[in-house]
Amino acid sequence: MSRRDAGAARPASPRRTGRRPGNPDTREAILHAAREAFAERGYDATPIRAVAASAGVDPALVHHYFGAKEELFRAAMAIPVDPAELVPRVLAGGADEVGERLVRTFLGVWDSPAGVAAVALLRSAVSNQWTARLLREFLTTQILRRVLDQLDLDPAEAPLRGALVATQIAGLAMMRYVIRLEPVASASPDTLAATIGPTLQRYLTGPLHPD
Repeated sequence: MSRRDAGAARPASPRRTGRRPGNPDTREAILHAAREAFAERGYDATPIRAVAASAGVDPALVHHYFGAKEELFRAAMAIPVDPAELVPRVLAGGADEVGERLVRTFLGVWDSPAGVAAVALLRSAVSNQWTARLLREFLTTQILRRVLDQLDLDPAEAPLRGALVATQIAGLAMMRYVIRLEPVASASPDTLAATIGPTLQRYLTGPLHPD
């Protein structure tokens, strides 16, 4: 049999069909597009289809890699924890001590191995406006909104209450983990929850304006 005949006898390779094969480059392209979109538009105004279009992929592929938009957002920010698991801890037991539980929950994350990524994100947010926008969106939409929605607050006051809580949480994280101001840096979670918690409680459920 000649070489030509042998070559002709080989069956043709089947053509690939179906979803575009996944690879690290595709995944990273989606994450890059997501970071830009969330930073520019905010979480609420960023649909999956817009991220997919920017990354040059089908929206189904975004869902294949990351699931829902909330999971894509966490992946884009490299957040090592799931807010859906943390917030119930904050709300467990009613609204009376939610301020202290919020401090304890945050410290539980930041003091754990997962806190390394959180500190890196905070450091980046100080000097990078793009990261700062992402961090703001995460705190606002994934943490504070979930808490505030369960506290039966005046809708007109909720944004201010959430922002005030964020000033305390972000300030605590900065002083304890980045600047390492003593004695806050080495204080026990119980001490910080007992001293900062009441302030958060007032921001969340107390009067905002003096009588």
